[in-house]
Amino acid sequence: MSLFSERVLFLSILCFITGFQSLQAQSSAPTSIEAVFEEAESIHSLRSVLIQQEGELLGAEYFRNASPDYPYNIKSASKSIISLLTGIAVDNGFISLNETLGDYFPEYFEANPNQKKENITIRNLLSMQSGLETTSFYNYGAWVVSNDWVEFQLDQDFVEEPGGQMVYSTGTSHLLSVILTKATGKSTKAFAEEYLFDPLSIDVGGWDRDPKGYYMGGNNLAMTPDDLLQIGQLMLNGGTYNGERIVSKKWVHDSFKTYTRSNYNPYNYGYMWWNRPVGGHKVFFAWGYGGQYIFMIPELSSVVVITNSLDGATQRRTYKEPIFNFLENSVIPYLEKKAS
Repeated sequence: MSLFSERVLFLSILCFITGFQSLQAQSSAPTSIEAVFEEAESIHSLRSVLIQQEGELLGAEYFRNASPDYPYNIKSASKSIISLLTGIAVDNGFISLNETLGDYFPEYFEANPNQKKENITIRNLLSMQSGLETTSFYNYGAWVVSNDWVEFQLDQDFVEEPGGQMVYSTGTSHLLSVILTKATGKSTKAFAEEYLFDPLSIDVGGWDRDPKGYYMGGNNLAMTPDDLLQIGQLMLNGGTYNGERIVSKKWVHDSFKTYTRSNYNPYNYGYMWWNRPVGGHKVFFAWGYGGQYIFMIPELSSVVVITNSLDGATQRRTYKEPIFNFLENSVIPYLEKKAS
């Protein structure tokens, strides 16, 4: 057999195998939303699953006495909300991404001059590329019990160059909340209600404040799963909701780009929105500790919200693998069948 014939035979076999595997995957996909929810039931920490495609709610299920009306702490998925609010502020001319920490915290830098810190941009904050030591993880406790969260974060030493490697930090996202308040003359919550929550008919639950009264940027915001679904649909729509423009299409596009990458997970990072491939599709998501997720799958015109109990959650994040396996093996195949 000639080399050419061998290659043709090899490619034919490969195509056959690939096609067979594809048919196998399709045949094994859940045939109903009830079957998807049965798979979800096996994840013991799961609290809710909501699945929407083409703007239509295919199903919502709540587990272990979870209530659809109760606003739950979405943990660091709050960072994606702060990013969205920053985009709205940029669109309305309150903020520029090239503005710096020096522009917003002159009093601090008068007492603590540091040109390198002063030149950190809002863009750097959004992509977690400030370079400053984290105030999450091992540093979180000391940060939250401090009397001045802004000062504590700005006091941190550089561990990376600004614009360089990712340094995930709730203190970094909190600076954005403070900047929003300074730039707009309104509390972060008041600004959010006017420009985001009220237009989407979202009534948030609790939202922690720092010792100075600023709303926490990037943690401890409480929202219902349906609220999260609306945020996901807004982003999937490119910034519109029920025909109303909430944030620019450009902001959504820029938010979903990749600027850096986690040192601890196989995830890429945009403007406080994560992305990674799942089941052959690029998936964008907000992610909070314990398993609070808004997944957007543009190729399938779908939004999936998954929330989990915080009981038993640890920094080892063992909840992640079951969630992503469920998304890949149950939810996405079901959505593919619905779309075909």
